[in-house]
Parts: sequence; C-alpha cells; structure tokens
Amino acid sequence: MQSLFDALLVDGCYFLRKNMPEIVKTVDNNMTQSAMRLLDCYFNDYIETEIKKVTPEMIEKLQGMIKPLFCFAFIWSIGATTTQVGRERFNKWMREQMEDLKVEFPEEKTVYDWHWNTNDQIWESWFETIKQEPIDIKVSYNEIVVPTVDSIRMKFVLQTLIKSKKHVLMPGPTGVGKSVYIKNLITYEMPEEYQTLTMSFSA
Repeated sequence: MQSLFDALLVDGCYFLRKNMPEIVKTVDNNMTQSAMRLLDCYFNDYIETEIKKVTPEMIEKLQGMIKPLFCFAFIWSIGATTTQVGRERFNKWMREQMEDLKVEFPEEKTVYDWHWNTNDQIWESWFETIKQEPIDIKVSYNEIVVPTVDSIRMKFVLQTLIKSKKHVLMPGPTGVGKSVYIKNLITYEMPEEYQTLTMSFSA
C-alpha cells in the first residue's frame, strides 16, 4: 500500500490541480483520506474478531486484489470531483498509471465505467452490479428511480461507505435526485441497523 501511494498520490493530486477543474474545490489531504476510507471499507472483512478468523487463503486472495482495489479507490477519490472534461483527461492519465503498475483493465469506455468485483476478482460494468426490476406502479412519479450509470455508481459508493460507518456528504445541484436516491437506498436496500444513520445534503 505504501509503495502504491508513493507512486501515485503526489502526481495524482498535482494532475488534479493542474488539469481537472472542480465545481467545489477540494484539498489534497481530504482527497487522500477519501481514498483511504474507500480502501478501509474493503479491508474491514479482514479484521479478526472473537467469532471471525482471517485465514491464510483470505489473505492470499486479498494480496492479489490490492492493486485493483487501490486503483478503484483512487479513481473514486482523486478522480471523482472533477467535470466531464476533467474526467476525460484523468481517464487517459490513470490508464497510463495502471499500465505502469501492470494492472489489467478493460480497454472499452473509461475508468469510470468499471467496478472491481471482489468475489470474481474481475472488472465489471456498473450495469452488471444490479438486477433490472420493473417499476412499481404504486409509487408516485417523484419517487421513481430509473437506473443510470451515474445513479448506480453513486448508490454503490454511498452504500459501501455507510456500511463501514463512514461519514458521507452528497453534494450536487438541485433536481438531480439526491434526496430520492438516498431515501430509496436507506429505506429499501440497507439493513435496518443502518437506517437510523444521518445523511448530510448540500444543494
């Protein structure tokens, strides 16, 4: 982990500041913490408790996923706060870094269109992470959520952080569906123990 952060963090933050416009300005230490928080979510399964032991097989599997998990966390921290133009630039830069790290990655689309599947240990499209379900005709119009690549990955990141008890701030302009996404996530898709957590909103 140290070698990966040493290899990419400083250059990544520099590239962000010079080439990736942000709607809301960030600072480097917070971007670093964001990457670490996402990584923590994946490492929680490897913390031993009185009733759970971590086996050598589990550690061996984790070791094979360190680089892809790091790249995924890096994309959705350092590369996540920019505009569409910035994402196009970051996509090219990040692909070059992964090539240097010898991380195999799909050639199609961009780095933002893929998710690391820890079970199958492969990169998969965001649409492969959900089940297509019919729209409930009983719900009101403003409660209907039609899955898009943006809503799928937004929900995934939110869910991942909340389950690991990480604080979440979900910013965005008025009318993009923040409240609806969060309500649906907390009410219908999260275990009951998480439904009392407070979410913060920013218009």
